[in-house]
Amino acid sequence: MTLDIPGTAGASGAAGTADVIDRLAGITPGSPLDRLRHRRPGAREHAQRSFDALFAPDAETEVTLVERNAIAAFVTGLHRDAPAAGFYAERLAELAPGLSAAVRAEVEAGAATGPYGVYPAGVAAPGESVEGPRYRAGDPGALGARLTAAFEHAHLLVFRPREASREALDALSRAGWSSTGIVTLSQLVAFLSFQVRVAAGLRLLGAAA
Repeated sequence: MTLDIPGTAGASGAAGTADVIDRLAGITPGSPLDRLRHRRPGAREHAQRSFDALFAPDAETEVTLVERNAIAAFVTGLHRDAPAAGFYAERLAELAPGLSAAVRAEVEAGAATGPYGVYPAGVAAPGESVEGPRYRAGDPGALGARLTAAFEHAHLLVFRPREASREALDALSRAGWSSTGIVTLSQLVAFLSFQVRVAAGLRLLGAAA
């Protein structure tokens, strides 16, 4: 999974960190899981390049590093993946320690089991729509307008992707998100979901071995 994001660093290692999935999965050099990942060097490199592109951008014009890491801490917290949530929470604490408590509170407020949501009329068979909680940020003042809108949209993408709509994108625009910023936000949520699932799968393989 390689993201094509104009104006961002593309080379592996640009974020100044070792392979992040290895870290999240607890993989050590020379271990069976390390050797397993070496069988697909392209996939390993592309995943790291995607991380670098999203979290070590050449410019922060559209989405700042604080916003990127706050969104990451929120999304990985929603996925209830302790290693990933801890990793991004640490990164956020280094950049904006005053924001950490607010993000933790929003993770708790947004906790749910999904996916769920209502399909548009005529799209799904009867009974396929599933109602669930509609998350709204509990403390918009602490997050600010941009992060409040980003968190609410990220929650929708994680738990209610079937309800993605023009209206949801308009809410981001009203909060100050540009078209490029909205694309980056969507890429962040997609990449984090991918990263969490790969790392969790590798941990399961390690435990089984």
